[in-house]
Amino acid sequence: MENSLSDSDRKYLLSLARETITNAVNRKPLPDLHKDQLSPTLTKIGASFVTLKINGELRGCIGSLEAHQSLVEDVQEHAVQAALEDYRFPPVSIGEVPHLKIEISRLTVPVPLKYEYPLDLKDLLNPPVDGVILKDGFRRATFLPQVWQQIPDPEVFLSHLCAKMGASADLWRHKVLEVMIYHVEEFEEE
Repeated sequence: MENSLSDSDRKYLLSLARETITNAVNRKPLPDLHKDQLSPTLTKIGASFVTLKINGELRGCIGSLEAHQSLVEDVQEHAVQAALEDYRFPPVSIGEVPHLKIEISRLTVPVPLKYEYPLDLKDLLNPPVDGVILKDGFRRATFLPQVWQQIPDPEVFLSHLCAKMGASADLWRHKVLEVMIYHVEEFEEE
């Protein structure tokens, strides 16, 4: 990824996410960002996902595919949302906060993946590097590249992604969908 984050930028974002989640769960004000003291990479517009796990199990994951605010603001916003607003889980409790492992994914700009025949799609994907966005009309879903670790088979990956989108799992086999791919710079707490 161009302009990779420095080690200090990564540590700052992970620390910010943890402090933000701790404050949000305890209903305290979010930490100040002090953008004038941050590196240009952190204050530049960026898109991110914040993933929370407990004992290796997903506990929350929220992010954005399109950059619309500074990376530091994006990470802070998604840290709160992953902890309190992921509809798949109840809000993180105060007692869970010390057990959370935080992972941050900084996304590249998604690029369209063009193809002519539905069954060609599975061969155009690059596991485990590509994050994939599927779109069909108003429905849209994505899997971060990390999902390839759990679902390494492209056909199964696409079927799960169609189901996540709210479509039949085999839709990708019968219809040319709007597909975009992106890559991530992923880092997590020790």
